[in-house]
Amino acid sequence: MHGETQRSTEDVLATIVIGKAIEVHRALGPGLLESAYQECLFYELHSHGLYVEREKPMPIVYKDIVLEHGYRLDLLVENKLVIELKTVEDLNDLHKAQLLTYLKFGNYRLGLLINFRVKMLRDGIKRFTNFSL
Repeated sequence: MHGETQRSTEDVLATIVIGKAIEVHRALGPGLLESAYQECLFYELHSHGLYVEREKPMPIVYKDIVLEHGYRLDLLVENKLVIELKTVEDLNDLHKAQLLTYLKFGNYRLGLLINFRVKMLRDGIKRFTNFSL
């Protein structure tokens, strides 16, 4: 039952994030830098009462060593939902792999890859699940 509650909480968070991302995209359009969308989405989510971390460090653990190579989650919502933002022509396999790696190494269940460089934001949103949990 606990797993179901966690999944439903993450689904609710994802729905809120998507709604707020659409709100930001409608106001700003598709032509800005990733950092502008990140700041505005952070503002919207924080204003909604959610705990959001920006540029959260993501160390990579290999056996007995911790590799601090500057990997950072764009946004982490409520310590549960990873948000990776892009402003690229097309999302590719490298972008997907990046998000899946963050989910794996952070033991997070759900992530959203959001590309703001699209006409309609719904076409730029991809949802990923960490199936190893």
